[in-house]
Formats: sequence, C-alpha cells, structure tokens
Amino acid sequence: MRRLVRSYGASPAHLLTLLASFALAGYAGVRLLAGAPWQVAAWLVGAAVAHDLVLAPLYALADAPLTAVARRRRGNALHAVPWVNHVRFPAVVSGVLLLLFAPSIFRWSEGYERTTALSSAPYLGRWLLLTAVLFAVSAAAYAIRLRRARRRRG
Repeated sequence: MRRLVRSYGASPAHLLTLLASFALAGYAGVRLLAGAPWQVAAWLVGAAVAHDLVLAPLYALADAPLTAVARRRRGNALHAVPWVNHVRFPAVVSGVLLLLFAPSIFRWSEGYERTTALSSAPYLGRWLLLTAVLFAVSAAAYAIRLRRARRRRG
C-alpha cells in the first residue's frame, strides 16, 4: 500500500477521497442510465454541443473587455493584486445560477405554481440578492488581499 501511495504522490486521505468520489459518480451514473440511457446520452451530447458552440464563445466575448482593462492597468500600484478573478468568479457563478433557474426567474414555467402551490415571484429577487452577495464577498476578499499586499510593501 505504501508503494502505491508513494507512486501516487499525494496523501492517503487525498487518494481515499478521490476513490470515494469516483465510486459516488459511478453509482450516480449507473442510477441515471438505468431509466432511459438514450435520452440521457442525447441530453449529454446536446449539452456538450450547446456549451462548445454557444456558451464558450459567449464566455470569451464577455471576458475579452475584462482582460483588456486588466492588461492596461497592470502597472498601477493599486492593482498590485490581480482583480480579474474577483470579477470573473461571481459573474460565472451568477451566470450558471441564471442558466439553471431561468424558467423560474423569468416565470417561463407555467406549471410550477399549479404543481407546487408556490409562487415563482421570489426567484428574481433572490437571484439578484445572491448575485449582489457574491460580488460583495468577492470585493471584500479583494480588499483584504490588497490590504495584505500593502502591508508587505510598506
């Protein structure tokens, strides 16, 4: 066992966690494919194609101005700590949540209120609040990193 762990290169806890996650993913895959494997396969292929042909170019298009601004301001002392990922991360998380919950946020799901007896009205406000919190936490993390960088310099 020691030889396996040594050749793996990480701690035994990391190896066990990785094996457990593979086992969980395998179990989920078996359960998912037990019902309608062709529909699941078609959904996965469609999602991959939609991501590669639609979403990836949109990511690149949205990220281009951000990286251009970051390159121009690289010499500024205020920007000693890279800020680009502090904008990217909350934007990506917010975008993924918007993509997942778009039918509820924009009230496109007609049967939701009938099925659950709940209103879909709070989804937009909650998504906006979550987006604001994500950007606020990211800004606070950037401020903390910037303060630490200034202390190290001065």
